[in-house]
Order: sequence, then C-alpha cells, then structure tokens
Amino acid sequence: MTDPVSKAPRILAIANQKGGVGKTTTAINLATALAAVGKKVLVVDLDPQGNASTGFGIPSSERHVGTYDVLIGDTSPVEAILPTLVPGLSVMPATTDLAGAELELVDLERREYRLAEALRDSLSGMGLDYVMIDAPPSLGLLTLNALIAADAVIVPLQCEFFALEGLAQLMRTIDLVRGRFNPRLSLQGVVLTMFDKRNNLSESVAADVRQHLGDVVYETAIPRNVRISEAPSHGKPVLLYDLRCPGSQAYVMLASELIRRESALAEAA
Repeated sequence: MTDPVSKAPRILAIANQKGGVGKTTTAINLATALAAVGKKVLVVDLDPQGNASTGFGIPSSERHVGTYDVLIGDTSPVEAILPTLVPGLSVMPATTDLAGAELELVDLERREYRLAEALRDSLSGMGLDYVMIDAPPSLGLLTLNALIAADAVIVPLQCEFFALEGLAQLMRTIDLVRGRFNPRLSLQGVVLTMFDKRNNLSESVAADVRQHLGDVVYETAIPRNVRISEAPSHGKPVLLYDLRCPGSQAYVMLASELIRRESALAEAA
C-alpha cells in the first residue's frame, strides 16, 4: 500500500493565453474550496503579475524567495512556500524577478523542464493532494514549464464572443506539449467564467462551448459577481470574504465537481 504522506500530488495547471478570463481568480478560489473540504493544496504563482500571491494576502515585502528562485535553481520549492489564511493551503509566491525569467531561462539547460523537475524532486513527501499552477496569460516559456509540470490543464473560459477562437489555440498548444514534452498531459476541464444569465450572449457562448466540447466543460459556471471582484483588494479568497455570495457558492460546487472527476479518473486508472 502506498504511504499517503509520500504520494505524489496531482498537479493541475490553470491556463489560458488570453488575459482577463478569470484564470487567477479561479486558481485562488478553487484551491480555497478544495482546502475547505480537507484537501491539502499548494498554489504555485507562475504569473509575473503576482496576483495569486496578492489574492492570498501575501504582500511583496514578504515574498523573499519564490517561483523565480525555484526556476533558476537557487532555491528548493519547500524553501519558497508560504502559509496562507486558509488551513491546509500554501503558496509559492511570485516575486518581481519573475518578470525577467523568460529571458533568463533561454540560456539554461533543460529550460522547459525546470519547474517539473523542481516539483518532482521536492513535493512528494509533503502530503499534498493538489498543486495548482497559476500560469501567465501567454504561451511563452513560463506557461510551457507549467504545462510540462502538470498532469492536466484546467482552462477558464470567459463567456464572450471570441472565447472559442482563443481556446482552439490553447488546445493546439496542449496537443503539442503532449506530443513533444509531456505525454501524460490531459485536459481536465473547461470552466465557464463571468457568466451572466441575464445576458443572451453568455447563454449563447455557453451553449456553443458545450456543443463543441461536450462533457469536458464543467456543469458549474462561475457567475459575474461583485464580491469576487472585491475580495482580492482585501487579500482574501472570496470564500473567506463572503462565503454566502453566488461566486463563493459556485466555486464550492466547482470543487465538488472536480473531486468527482478526479475520483472517476483514479478508479479508471
């Protein structure tokens, strides 16, 4: 029997090359909802903007080391991890140095595998259930590192006109990474975000996405909700800021749906 403390965590990249789709918001609040039901979760902030770190209330002055130092090889992941207000949830923060990491990685050996190798060598003994990587809104070396490190990808998709066009490009990238670098990589699911049931366009885009992608799209859609937008300015996930708001409840439902999917995958393996 496998020792539960030494098991490898499930690594999920939250990715979309398009900005403003709710990617970081989903990373923060999905991780929080998973931790709330007893899962042990690490969020890896791989976005140079550092919004996931800020969203957990970790100011820049407390980010002495982070994902940049791990990628460059100066620091082990364990040394870069910080606790959060959420029990069972920790963060590997982004520091300002991460903005230049794309250029620095170009000259390093195995530049595409830096994150994968660092996580593999350090995290298996921490008892983590999930590692969630908040990838930057681009398809550069940082996102490539996230996809090579991940077991699967969760794609937040804004309910707007060009949603499927951007998704097609990301799907091609996932196929390329699977073929050349990471054969285990799969699409875990697509999450519809910023859904407004009063808006005919949201309903139309959601129906279109579900028609094209079928069951890969989560049943739970994340609504447009002012409390979700307010929470980061208070340094809290929305579940801590206002548990009863529709946005919080949607992320709780999304976490339950993710756990069901993961359980089905584990049973089928």
